[in-house]
Amino acid sequence: MGSGAGRAERNPRATAFRWTLRLVVVVYLVLLVAWPVSLVVTKTFEDFSTFTDLFSDPDTVHALKLTVIVAAASVVINTVFGVVISLLLVRYEFRGKRILSPLIDLPMAVSPIVVGLSLVLVYGGRDGWFGPWLEANGLQVIFAVPGMIMATTFVALPLVVRELVPVLEEVGVEQEQAAASLGAGPFQTFRRITLPAIKWALIYGVVLSLARSLGEFGALKVVSGNILGETRTATLVVEEQYLNFNQAGAYATAFLLTIVSVACIVVVTIIRPKEDRER
Repeated sequence: MGSGAGRAERNPRATAFRWTLRLVVVVYLVLLVAWPVSLVVTKTFEDFSTFTDLFSDPDTVHALKLTVIVAAASVVINTVFGVVISLLLVRYEFRGKRILSPLIDLPMAVSPIVVGLSLVLVYGGRDGWFGPWLEANGLQVIFAVPGMIMATTFVALPLVVRELVPVLEEVGVEQEQAAASLGAGPFQTFRRITLPAIKWALIYGVVLSLARSLGEFGALKVVSGNILGETRTATLVVEEQYLNFNQAGAYATAFLLTIVSVACIVVVTIIRPKEDRER
């Protein structure tokens, strides 16, 4: 076995093929990800005063704060329901389980624009199914923060679940059953057995959900109304500034969103234990 592996390593064709694959992957990532992002960074720092001016514009500051509020609410909701749905899919058998799993992936397959339009059709003020009733009771969902949170939550829904499900399947149920046999209740078992086992997968899912929520554009553009100083988020600021020929401001706002998301992912990747990264 070892000699065969050694011959494979010494095979010039195998070596050339391996290096060709590496080159293709590197070129692909550079052209698709690294180069465009680096251009945003360089454009931002061509005039650093533009970046600092972001925080002197009250409308932009409001947009940044609103982005944080919407993203934070979305992450909390997706974290809670992501854990519940993951446990339901892995630990229990029930009718409709095969339908539930593909439904969770639906937000990744459907355009965010469609998501926004669907929410308008359900919760819109005039023609929505629940819109007239909601407005009659003094509740506004569309063109308001609740609708923006719903849209952002929808598009980021699968991220926590798809991080947790493989880990829960790998961990198994033996330790949980042992804890239950010793008299531990469901919440005690989850807190002391399940949660430590899925901790890093949960953290990584939360970070991915946060990054996705911060960068959401299509669904928010439909449900928010893009009202200046009220429902305009940072991603909508990027579009507005770019279309109004304030490209420096657009680059600066885009850079701010990018650096927050990338920093979260990098930090979690660094502090995550090696054995968890290899799963």
